[in-house]
Amino acid sequence: MNLPNFKDILGKLSVFKNNLALLVPLIIVLVAALLFIPTTLMSMRLRNRAQEESIRKGARRIDRLKSDPVPHEQYQMEAARQAARANDANEIERLAVATTQRELLSYDIFPEPGDPNADFSALIFQVFGERFRTGIEERIRRANALDCPTEAELQRSLENASASRSRTRGLGSPMMDTLGSLSGSRGLGGLYQGTMGMGMGSINRLIIDEVCEARAKSVPFYVNPIDIAGYDYWAEYKYEGKEDAIKDCWYYQLAYWVIEDIFDTITAINAGHDNVLTAPVKRFLSLSFTMGLKRPRAGGGAFRGFRGRRGQGQSSKEDADKPMYVLSANDGLTESCTGRSSGEDADNHVIHFNVAFVVSASDVLPLMNGLCSAKEHRFAGYDGQEPPQTYKHNQITVLESKIGFLNPRDMTHRYHRYGNDNVVEVDLVCEYIFNKKGYEAILPEPVKKTLAGEEEEKS
Repeated sequence: MNLPNFKDILGKLSVFKNNLALLVPLIIVLVAALLFIPTTLMSMRLRNRAQEESIRKGARRIDRLKSDPVPHEQYQMEAARQAARANDANEIERLAVATTQRELLSYDIFPEPGDPNADFSALIFQVFGERFRTGIEERIRRANALDCPTEAELQRSLENASASRSRTRGLGSPMMDTLGSLSGSRGLGGLYQGTMGMGMGSINRLIIDEVCEARAKSVPFYVNPIDIAGYDYWAEYKYEGKEDAIKDCWYYQLAYWVIEDIFDTITAINAGHDNVLTAPVKRFLSLSFTMGLKRPRAGGGAFRGFRGRRGQGQSSKEDADKPMYVLSANDGLTESCTGRSSGEDADNHVIHFNVAFVVSASDVLPLMNGLCSAKEHRFAGYDGQEPPQTYKHNQITVLESKIGFLNPRDMTHRYHRYGNDNVVEVDLVCEYIFNKKGYEAILPEPVKKTLAGEEEEKS
């Protein structure tokens, strides 16, 4: 193999030394040739990639669209979908309004009783109060609930037992005299804790225990209507003017809706239990809308907890325990985590209430969830004459809770039997909301003035 003679090659290239004009074009041609080859290769690759990923995929997509063409009525279908969404929004608003459309205790009072220019009788307000009390009693009766045995009941049981023992032992009347003397001077607390001579104290305690145990086995939970705000108030109601009477009825109508929800919650939680000893909710302790505070608009107050049985003395206007609208942060029973109030421009109106129970320790959270859950109600129009419809409402929010174990020496529990469960007192401050549009048609004018801040309620 003959190798090229480099001298000959250099000799031939030496021609460019004498003619530089030929060297520059030659270099350009060589560079162009070197660039042309990879550019061509890259172009072919890009064409193939575009053909595969764009043109062919696009063609396949077009073929699919051809097989499933957009109908000519597509715009109509879209319009129908948008209308359905609008209907959903309207239905949500309608259901929100319906939460506050509830049955009334009286259809003769709101927003104005009868013809405002005609004379009317104060009897319609007394009728409202009777229906308020009767409604509570009917709720308790339907729940088959009672309070613990009263001292009078226990006294009769002890007297009957003593009489039976006297006849059996031939003791005659001295035992009855002793029983009557001790019960008259010290009450049943003395009979229960003390002795009566001849070993009778322990027997009396056994009798009382048996009577109390029998009551616990016969009812699903304990309740006494006097522990419910308003029950005593309407027992001795005194008419003091039309405007005040209308406001009283309105606020206690709100209270009655709260009472209904509380009893519905207890019934739901205690479903399947027919006695206190096994039921989750063992006792309804109290319902208050003021917690003893001077309200409304008296600066609110701190959470005080369960104050025991409310007792008598709630019938005066000044001491009336009734709901009041929360118009500012200072009006509530506690600091609200929701920030809701009943301002004139608000969509919802708000009241606070305090409710307390004795509950099995393991059922505290189910009770609170039950209070805040949806409940059913019927509505037949604000004249009571329309076909009744069933709606759902969910209006309670727990704002504050206090949980404490029972004090076995607390006299408020001495005749109650709660079974073997660990039980606690649960004391809740709750918020109840009303949709303004739901009852705006029957909102009394004096109440509108209060909501607008045009007047101050009597404290």
